[in-house]
Amino acid sequence: MRIAFLVAAFVLLATFAPLSLQRRDPPPAVSLVHFAPVTLDEDAPGATRLGRLIFLGGWTLTSNDQRFGGISALHVEAGEVLALSDAGWRIRFPLRSGSHSVRADIAMMDAGPGPAEVKENRDAESLVVDGGALWVGYEQANSVWRYDRSDFAVRGSAEPAAMARWNANHGAEAMVRLADGRFLLFNEGKGGDSDALLFAGDPAAAGTPALRLRYRPPAGFRITDAALLPDGRLVLLHRRVALFEGFTARLTVARLPVLAQGAVIQGEEAAAFEGAVTRDNFEALSVSREGGRTILWLASDDNYNQLQRTLLLKFALE
Repeated sequence: MRIAFLVAAFVLLATFAPLSLQRRDPPPAVSLVHFAPVTLDEDAPGATRLGRLIFLGGWTLTSNDQRFGGISALHVEAGEVLALSDAGWRIRFPLRSGSHSVRADIAMMDAGPGPAEVKENRDAESLVVDGGALWVGYEQANSVWRYDRSDFAVRGSAEPAAMARWNANHGAEAMVRLADGRFLLFNEGKGGDSDALLFAGDPAAAGTPALRLRYRPPAGFRITDAALLPDGRLVLLHRRVALFEGFTARLTVARLPVLAQGAVIQGEEAAAFEGAVTRDNFEALSVSREGGRTILWLASDDNYNQLQRTLLLKFALE
C-alpha cells in the first residue's frame, strides 16, 4: 500500500477517470460489489479507536463492473449506499457485514451540465439528500442541480454567480443543507483559506442570494466533503497528498459562527488518518444514526486506478 501512496503522490491528485468510462458500453448482466474487510490499523489489527472515532468496520470494495469507482460523494441511509462518481455514475448497493458480494445498480447521471458523453460535464463532487430531493454539486461547470430522489428527474439547476470564478477543478467540493433550509457550499481551495458560500435557500434555483464566507482547513489540507451532525455542528473531511506519506486525511468538527458576510468557519480535529491507519484518497462522507449513536461513513476515490482502493469505513463519533 505504501508503494501505491508514493506513486499517488506524483500522478493521482488531479487524475480524471479514463474517457472510456463515459462510453455506453454494455454493462455486465449483473453488477456486483464485493466487500473485503480491512482493519483500522495495519500494525495493530485489534485497534478500534482513532481520535474521537470508534471503528465499527471497514471494507475494500471491488466490482465486476468497470463503471464502479471514482467515488466523490456519498449518502448512507436505511442500510443502502448511494454513491456518485466523478465520472457521472450513480451507484446504489445494500450494506452487509463481513465478506460478501451484493448486487449494485449503476447508471449514468443522464441530465447534467452539458452532454453526458464528456466526463467533465458529470464531475459530481458533492451531494445532499433531503426528503424526496437530492442536490448535486458539479465541478468544472460550477453548478448545482436538484433531482427527484426516486428517478433522478431534474427539478432545478443553476450556475450561481458567486461560484463563477471558482477554479474549474476545485468547485462545489462539499455541500451541506442546514436545518433552516440554507445551504453551505465549499470550494476545495489550495491548502489555505478557501471560499464558502451560504445560500439563503436552494442553490439550484437561479438567483438565490449567497453570502461569501471563508473556510480554514487544517494546515496543508484541502476540504473534500462535509456533512451536518444531529446537533447542528459540521463534520468536515480533508485530504493531503505528499511524496513520502501518500494520501493522508483529517476529520474535523466545527461549530458554526454567526453566519455573516466574511465569517470564518474552522473546525477542531477529531481524527487523523496517517501512518499505518488504513487510508486512501478520502473524498466522501455521510452521517447516519444507529441506536442513538452518530455514525460516520468515509469512502475513497480510487481514481479508477489499480494502484488505489475504494475504501468504505464506518465509525461512531464520540
